[in-house]
Amino acid sequence: MQIKLDSIILFVGDVEREKTFYREIFKLVLLEEVKDEWAVLSAGGCNISLHRIGKQYLHSERVNHESNTKLVFETKNIFNLREELVLKKVEVGEIKTFENYGYWVCDGKDPEGNIFQLKQNKQPAS
Repeated sequence: MQIKLDSIILFVGDVEREKTFYREIFKLVLLEEVKDEWAVLSAGGCNISLHRIGKQYLHSERVNHESNTKLVFETKNIFNLREELVLKKVEVGEIKTFENYGYWVCDGKDPEGNIFQLKQNKQPAS
């Protein structure tokens, strides 16, 4: 299995305020954003992604309320890696994607319930 830590997602209430903080205080560079919803900042070898948490998830069992962080691991074959994790009895969801998003993703949980995500670029590396 070959993976690398690609980004850390922080679920936040106010993306603009958090984005401004990290840009002004740490001089991080904005890589992409969806206004008031999502911002990705370059933090060297790993990105910090700010994701607005929706009101519908504030009291949902699908969100680990002990942590607002998600580790994202990039892989070259998400389909094989997900199957390998399922066989090892790791709690992992289905692979999905979103409109105008260049990656396949699936979320899982570690033994203490911390959320992680597997991510694969839809375009083969050239």
